[in-house]
Amino acid sequence: MYKMHLLVCGGTGCRATQSKQIEENLRAELKAKGLENDAQVIITGCFGFCEKGPIVKILPDNTFYVGVESEDAAEIVEEHVLKGRRVERLLYTDPENKEHISDSKHMGFYQKQIRIALRNCGFIDPENIDEYIARDGYFALGKVLEMSQTEAIEIMKKSGLRGRGGGGFPTGLKWEIAYNNKADQKYVVCNADEGDPGAFMDRSILEGDPHSIIEAMTICGYCIGASKGLVYIRAEYPLAITRLQIALKQAREYGLIGKNILGRNFDFDIELRYGAGAFVCGEETALIHSMEGLRGEPTVKPPYPAESGYLGKPTNVNNVETFANVPVIFLKGHEWFSSIGTAKSKGTKVFAITGKINNVGLIEVPMGITLREVIYEVGGGIKDGKMFKAVQTGGPSGGCLTEKHLDTPIDYDSLLAVGSMMGSGGMIVMDEDDCMVSIARFYLEFILEESCGKCTPCRIGNKRLHEILKKITEGKGEPADIERLKALGNVIKDTSLCGLGQTAPNPVLSTISNFEDEYLAHVNEKRCPAGQCKALLKYEVDENLCTGCTLCFRNCPVGAITGERRQPHHVNQSLCIKCGVCLEKCKFNAILLT
Repeated sequence: MYKMHLLVCGGTGCRATQSKQIEENLRAELKAKGLENDAQVIITGCFGFCEKGPIVKILPDNTFYVGVESEDAAEIVEEHVLKGRRVERLLYTDPENKEHISDSKHMGFYQKQIRIALRNCGFIDPENIDEYIARDGYFALGKVLEMSQTEAIEIMKKSGLRGRGGGGFPTGLKWEIAYNNKADQKYVVCNADEGDPGAFMDRSILEGDPHSIIEAMTICGYCIGASKGLVYIRAEYPLAITRLQIALKQAREYGLIGKNILGRNFDFDIELRYGAGAFVCGEETALIHSMEGLRGEPTVKPPYPAESGYLGKPTNVNNVETFANVPVIFLKGHEWFSSIGTAKSKGTKVFAITGKINNVGLIEVPMGITLREVIYEVGGGIKDGKMFKAVQTGGPSGGCLTEKHLDTPIDYDSLLAVGSMMGSGGMIVMDEDDCMVSIARFYLEFILEESCGKCTPCRIGNKRLHEILKKITEGKGEPADIERLKALGNVIKDTSLCGLGQTAPNPVLSTISNFEDEYLAHVNEKRCPAGQCKALLKYEVDENLCTGCTLCFRNCPVGAITGERRQPHHVNQSLCIKCGVCLEKCKFNAILLT
């Protein structure tokens, strides 16, 4: 029996910053001091607080070390494990009162979170099935196999769980439709094709708690009458794939998937299918075509996959986060789950918050929490004390919301009402230095890359949108261009075949709605208020600050700067290529951006 456990974050983010070496060094230090039988080192999934990684958490005293480096292992073992003293310099420092906080429960980042889908991430070794079982893993499956299919589906319906992949369709109803469509073969598909910029929710769940997805898919298989499951996962997720493969092997060895599961006349097994990173394959019909070896293109619905999906058979498709909620609903009851959240959006939502925010990371918050609470309390506010400007929710298909929207509750209907959407859970925060026209252009470039090109509105319409935005950011815009963007965006929304095309104009339309003054400045004044559009920038010399040191003159690559030594210099705008070297070299802050 170990007296102490040293949990080391083994998520992709921390693994990229020394966590593997930290683990090895901790083991070596424990062995060197003869403590290997007293303290155990465990690699876990993501703790969520990515901004402060790598993270080492020590149990049973719940000490939370942040920003740990490989060379800190010796001090942690010597001071904490051997002498029972915390290493103060590795504790989290509260940004307001500057006090050290040793327990993550008292950190602002965690205080408003309720971890359901992420319940095991950061607590268990994802490669050890016994640790999952110790936290009630596969108990829900046992309970469900004692029920009838209709009883279990009714619990899912009463829970109010809606799809977390973006569509928000009621999960229990989707299962019921698949159950009611009779066939000799049915399929359960887990959509793990997470492609939003800045999103890492599903990847982190698979890396930190793969057995919860296996258990949930098996429960779904029983409920709808399916014997085969497929996980469609992008090949760019090697760690998630490895841990899922290990978990599947362990589950088969324990008789939790395969033939006659738990002694019941129920067979269910799961295979992995790999995607090549096509964003459009997050749409369920495109995903199914990709798994069938066809081009990843969506088809018109109906028929829905629950009627005719993989290989023409009834197929239930849910994403990773949706499945992660399922075992808890059966363990704690649909009343417990539906007591969290709002009237129409039950439970919690996992978000990857990134961008210009202090606490970049993975969070799980109750539905109904406001954007203000997420950004300023959980997220810790804007980096470097700058002003908040916008937040993009719903990934490239969502909209940019402003300060006037900060008190909007985070739920499916409220976000739609203000011109954005929940999406799968990407949340990118922007500050005063971001140009909203450039942001819209960035998302359109992503959409153009990811569109399958099947339907004309998406293939050609978004190309035209991007051309207009490019023209505006290069200082060639016309007043009529803004109205063209609005009209074209609305046509694309109304006529595209799938969700990608139907939501592609959202960033453009929402930024025009909330930041039309920036568009007007670009078009009418040929000026970028945020100073981000290179073609609209002007480098000028403040004659009151210029000392005539000639540093800018000597470093300008095109000879655009003229002037005598100890005399104010000047920039020839016709020659200036806007490289910024003068701004970088000037020691007197005499170069102005206008």
